[in-house]
Amino acid sequence: MDNKLKKLTEKKQKLDSLKPLPEEATVNLEEWLKIELTYSSNAIEGNTLSRIETAEVIEKGISATISGKPLKDQLEAINHARAIEFIKELAKQRKSHQFITKNDILAIHKIILDGIMDDFAGKYRQTQVFLRGADFDLPTPQQVPNLMQRFVGWLNDQQEGHPVRIASIAHYKFEGIHPFIDGNGRVGRLLMNLILIINGYPMAIIKNEHRTEYLNAFKIGQSTKDWRLLLNLVEDAVERSLDAYINAAEGKAVLPGLMGEVAQTEIEKLYKIGEFAKTAGETIPTIRYWTNEGLLKIAKLTKGGYALYDSSQIDKAKEVRYLQNEQRLTIAEIKEKLGIRG
Repeated sequence: MDNKLKKLTEKKQKLDSLKPLPEEATVNLEEWLKIELTYSSNAIEGNTLSRIETAEVIEKGISATISGKPLKDQLEAINHARAIEFIKELAKQRKSHQFITKNDILAIHKIILDGIMDDFAGKYRQTQVFLRGADFDLPTPQQVPNLMQRFVGWLNDQQEGHPVRIASIAHYKFEGIHPFIDGNGRVGRLLMNLILIINGYPMAIIKNEHRTEYLNAFKIGQSTKDWRLLLNLVEDAVERSLDAYINAAEGKAVLPGLMGEVAQTEIEKLYKIGEFAKTAGETIPTIRYWTNEGLLKIAKLTKGGYALYDSSQIDKAKEVRYLQNEQRLTIAEIKEKLGIRG
């Protein structure tokens, strides 16, 4: 066992020694994790809801008034939150990750696409799919059932090995199969978390702020069969969650550790265009152009008429740049992918 995995084991043992955790702190933390996991997992796939909008939709359902956002994005938030509750209950029924079944995975997918793509929800894809910018081919539809059977068989055979490593490799292998027409990333991350929960670890969040690094880890992994970059990302995510629960149990601040480099004060900060451009790694003319095209949103205007941006738009700028450079999309195609009208 390497040093990082050993450290995670020690932190889990410390968390176990602190149980039972204070109920109020635990409930609040789990609700926050559900919102953050839903926001980040959906945002990685191009969902346009902000953290605050995601929280509002989860709380109020589609009755929430989210101006200018597609209904599909709101349904994705509702469905993902439901899927989290589903895997929590499923974890109680499975004594080990060795008992996860094909039907469990199909059930997660059915929830994810409920009301969005009902004809495909909970079913393997029947058409070939391609990943933009990828230099490898995904399996054909005819190969998927057998590959999924082998995948579940592999998971059932994992009697040894660190749970975090098993969860990471399972995520990597699952995405390589890409068994569904849509929702593979979200299902893969939920499956990873199901394995973690079954083994007594808290849910881990691959943050949207790490989107480019995360996608590159898969690209490199699929091309070279080297998944260490992904393992590092998952290990860091697990450690953040362990620290959060330990801090909650000890009455310490929780949010700064969970948010990582995106501290709570940073979320609330507003940037003038020069500072915003520098932070996002872009030029001022580029930021102005993307704003005029509707790819970026101004949070507010000063009395002098200067535009201010919030930190969520930094993530959006990085996403636009990724879509341009890595997936070679045009502005019109980026708008369509992000659900931006006009």
